Amino acid sequence: MDLRQLEIVVAVAEEGGFTAAAHRLHTVQSTVSTVVRALERDLGTSLFERTTHRVALTPAGRAFLPAARAALKAAEHARATVDGARWKLGGRVRIGVMPGAWPDPHRALAALRREHPGVQVQVLLVPPRQLRSAVHESSVDALVAVEDCVAGDGLVSRPLRREAMVLMTPAGDRGADRPVTAADAAAAAVVDFAPGWANREATDRAFHTAQVRRTVAHEVTDVAAAAELVRHDLGACILPASVAARFADLTSRPFSRGGPTWHISVTRPAGDPPPAVAAVLRHLT
Repeated sequence: MDLRQLEIVVAVAEEGGFTAAAHRLHTVQSTVSTVVRALERDLGTSLFERTTHRVALTPAGRAFLPAARAALKAAEHARATVDGARWKLGGRVRIGVMPGAWPDPHRALAALRREHPGVQVQVLLVPPRQLRSAVHESSVDALVAVEDCVAGDGLVSRPLRREAMVLMTPAGDRGADRPVTAADAAAAAVVDFAPGWANREATDRAFHTAQVRRTVAHEVTDVAAAAELVRHDLGACILPASVAARFADLTSRPFSRGGPTWHISVTRPAGDPPPAVAAVLRHLT
């Protein structure tokens, strides 16, 4: 068993097929199939169920996949450690992101590239239902999400961003000088992101704590669309204060008390991270 075999198995599992895995690895489908069959013979069991329509992991394959990822990660760690000893930090780091939780990744990534141009960062959007499994199964090296969305044994989290959220309303709001209560906001904040997005998770938590119900009339997938709806007086939207500040023509109203908070954390497996991952984590904050 060698690292190339492990890399191919992981690619087939993640891409859902031999042809797609071959494209990802810049090789041919026959090579991928041959390597997988050789590894299956060595292990004495099938890792994939093959049909004319799909390729799926067998129970043995599902058990093997996290171990394969861990082995590849350990090898990358070892390589990065040697590079670090030669004053050249390199490697690939996968950062998972809960939808909407990291609105300005360019700042950290640009600073990282200036300091460590050899480190390659892949930013992956992780669906809400896969947040926990992405970290536990090592699909990502670290996950940026709303605080406490991912927790458990073997994981460590640290705060990434903490700030108040505000109610963004149209320009000329007569109540602009007055803070709003949760009840006020529930009636007005009918513009929000879809369930599972970071912004929606934070606001829903606050309304649940305040025991206030609200109905979202307009669901969006980006901040610019939310601002445009607010701009045309189709409702208000709750956003982190720093994000709302980008729209100088709109009004940002603070909450009187018990308002939603923008608490974002980064979660990763416990233990000392590989040098490349540690470098990325430093730049995140």
